[in-house]
Amino acid sequence: MAWLHTMLGLITSWVLFAIALSGSLSVFRQEITRWMHPELADQPVDPLQACSRGIDWLGQHAGTAAAWYVACPTPQAPFATAIWPDAQGKYIQRVLDPQSGSPDGMRETFGGEFFYRFHFELQLPYPWGRLIAAIAALALVVALVTGIIIHRRIFADFFTFRPNKGQRSWLDAHNLLGVAAFPFHLMISLTGAVTLASLLLPWSTQAVYQHDRMASYTELNPALYSRPASGQPGHLVPISPLFQVANAHFRGAGIAQIYVFNPSDRAALVTFISGNNQTVSTSAHIMTFDGVTGQVLNEHTETRPVIGLYTFLYGLHVARFAPAITRALYFLSGMALAAVIGSGMHLWAIKRLRQRPHLGHLIVCRLNVGIVAGTPLAFSAYFLGNRAFPLTLAGRAGYEVQSVFMVWALTLAFALFRRPARAWPELLAANALACFTIALLSMPWANAVTFGTGAVALGLAGAFGYATLRLERQA
Repeated sequence: MAWLHTMLGLITSWVLFAIALSGSLSVFRQEITRWMHPELADQPVDPLQACSRGIDWLGQHAGTAAAWYVACPTPQAPFATAIWPDAQGKYIQRVLDPQSGSPDGMRETFGGEFFYRFHFELQLPYPWGRLIAAIAALALVVALVTGIIIHRRIFADFFTFRPNKGQRSWLDAHNLLGVAAFPFHLMISLTGAVTLASLLLPWSTQAVYQHDRMASYTELNPALYSRPASGQPGHLVPISPLFQVANAHFRGAGIAQIYVFNPSDRAALVTFISGNNQTVSTSAHIMTFDGVTGQVLNEHTETRPVIGLYTFLYGLHVARFAPAITRALYFLSGMALAAVIGSGMHLWAIKRLRQRPHLGHLIVCRLNVGIVAGTPLAFSAYFLGNRAFPLTLAGRAGYEVQSVFMVWALTLAFALFRRPARAWPELLAANALACFTIALLSMPWANAVTFGTGAVALGLAGAFGYATLRLERQA
């Protein structure tokens, strides 16, 4: 069990560290998106008006698109977000000003959506990123279980930390953080593997549906009624009356998303998906209207037990149901998981370096520095790039993402060619400076989003600064 625990951690630790860190940030993806749009006014937003204005704008500027997908405003994200395909089939995502319904004047950015999608796609094409994430999640489940088995002093470990003891202190920190949030770590890794189970175990689906993914998707989501375009022009009915009818049917759950299929065709469809922030499960009440006549075509609420179990587990993972305090605990527990993984990586390296290290051990030790200290620095670059790139720069959202991987590559190269004793404090100091800058950019901390972002960034800057000073004293 000890061998299995060590080998699984060694093989998957770098990927899992990035997944855990980005997953922790994605808990607040809506707030991050709000922070990355400082041009938005701090004022109450009417979801009906914001969505209606956004759909009117889409009708004028993306009328030939095959579909529009609009996420309605929420208290955490007081704006509508629209996604639509362009003429080449590439999807465009923009935040819409709730007052004008237009993306004009709004900086182009993926916001918190980058961390959310990187968390399970790793910025790789389908299905490779998701498959790697699924395998890593399953490996983490096994590593956690074997970790508990090999810790005979699990309850003592919960209360044991001996500072200034070198390798012993690292082991105590690894055990303490792992035991303290073990139920969360096991839940988050298991539910993460379950949400990607179709990639881990695809054969039953392939056998039943003969590789017809659309048939499988339709049966899993029967409420998302669709029909092909007729080829004849059509005009959408006003959205507001349909919105009000759907909202009344959803009985206080609110409307989370609006899908409009074939918007300029006589076969247009308008689908409303209810909110589900009051329940753990992500199952939703769904209504579909004829986009030209306004007639109700389909209404569905999921009741199948197996699908209900799946959406419950998925809901536990994404935490959309959670109030702010619960999401804060998710964030702290996710950061603890990243610390468990990082300390495990460092323990493996320093143990081998004290024996008779070969070249592989030396390379892994240096790359550990680049991953543990370089990943948060790369993610900080995403926030800094949001403020640094000109507002009118074409493709600036892509440049923000590219800045993450450029900084990450530079930190890995720096760590590879720099002595670890010097690379550690230097990269940690860079992290402290980056986080402190993010806190300054959040000024004047005038609302909950800027205050929360600034406070977290300032706390991380202090932690990185303290770690830098400790390492400098030991050098």
